[in-house]
Amino acid sequence: MKARILGLICGITATTALAAEPAVPYPADYRDWHHVKSMVIKEGHPLFSSFGGIHHIYANDKAMTGYRSEHFPDGSVIVFDLLEALQDGNAVTEGARKVVGVMHKDSKEYKATGGWGFEGFSGGDRAKRVVGNNAASACFACHQPQKAQDYTFSRLRD
Repeated sequence: MKARILGLICGITATTALAAEPAVPYPADYRDWHHVKSMVIKEGHPLFSSFGGIHHIYANDKAMTGYRSEHFPDGSVIVFDLLEALQDGNAVTEGARKVVGVMHKDSKEYKATGGWGFEGFSGGDRAKRVVGNNAASACFACHQPQKAQDYTFSRLRD
């Protein structure tokens, strides 16, 4: 009986693991990558409740190829570093890190989401994943209208 239960548990675990999207890796040293742009989402913007704050966008070398050609090759990684925006008199300064959002291009692994894997790391903590298997609804649903730009919003600035 124990062997039968153990076999059932192993079968369920294997099926769950196969059905799950592969985990998007945390991008070590991303702040040493190319800085694409920065922006601030302030109160009144439709995305303020989820993404209000200071955004810095970083791209690895492969993603830079994508920004220049409008087609991102597999291995491209784009990082969305979101920090609190603190008003200090007439200046806006960076506060605590809210989330590190990651787009990782692998057209075979992430077919269901346009070839991109999505993950968010709460507070920048690589152990605190906030997207997991909800990438299709939590991220890709918003990125889907950007298909002509390979599902990305940011562009290189002049």
